[in-house]
Amino acid sequence: MQIFLIGGSGFVGAAICNKLAALNHNVTVLTRKRDNARALFMLPTVTVVEGDAFDAPTLKQLTKAKHVVINLVGILNEKKRGDFERAHATLTQAVVAACKANQVGRYLHMSALGASVDAPSVYLQTKAKGEDAVRASGLNATIFAPSVIFGRGDSFLNRFANLIALTPPLAPFVLPGASAMFQPVWVDDVARAFVAAISDKTTYNQRYELVGPTRYSLRELVKYVMALKHDRHLVVGLPDFVTSLLAMGLQFVPTKPLTPDNVKSMSVDNVSDASFPAFVGGRATPLEQVAPSYLGREAIIDAYAVAREKAGHP
Repeated sequence: MQIFLIGGSGFVGAAICNKLAALNHNVTVLTRKRDNARALFMLPTVTVVEGDAFDAPTLKQLTKAKHVVINLVGILNEKKRGDFERAHATLTQAVVAACKANQVGRYLHMSALGASVDAPSVYLQTKAKGEDAVRASGLNATIFAPSVIFGRGDSFLNRFANLIALTPPLAPFVLPGASAMFQPVWVDDVARAFVAAISDKTTYNQRYELVGPTRYSLRELVKYVMALKHDRHLVVGLPDFVTSLLAMGLQFVPTKPLTPDNVKSMSVDNVSDASFPAFVGGRATPLEQVAPSYLGREAIIDAYAVAREKAGHP
């Protein structure tokens, strides 16, 4: 198949591209900066194209003669006001319009768990607007709404592992939003769902919430990372009003580690009662089965084994 993937240079996109390449699909990945997709360069059936996803002629050209279009674009923070609307709603409208113009037969869309026009955060509201655009398009579309996604190279558990490592030995680890609830899902499971849905007509016009088998508070997840790192810091959760005040200041830090909109998103439990989709086997992989392979002491051993294997040593 000829597949066009938008947002494919990121964490989830790389996992999907690897699976599509293994099945010998021809994949075109659009990225603003080609170097951002270096991890994809070695995949034999993947072509990386540098361009602007918000440019209508570019979208129309790259969706031409494609059997499938996958849209993974999403941002967690705005650089300027209106970026959420632009990335999640306006872009989605442009992508589905290009698909309709070129009669693309299949469209897969990445949304977010908790997306709703009535949600407290602009992030979740605009994700819902994107979903509405997909449903109104008339395309053979499938929407996926995952909880936070973990795996080697993630920006979730690894962020806390890095923050823990920077915390002085006798200082407490201060945690905003400690009571926020999540149901993390493995990136490989998310990628499998996208790839399996491509040719499965039972998934047309369906929305799937992708979650792992276990719910955790943010405090529990941080303590688990600490256990893997053999760390004994005391975790001190901040009250909600202190978290909100902290976010008001941190939103002006260049990396935007926490913003008021993030806090509003975390006020909604990021969990679901939905079973993992039957067309992907009906069973999600537990966090505890994967996280030790890239965090803590086991990660060091695993990385050493991978290096030896690449060097041709048993």
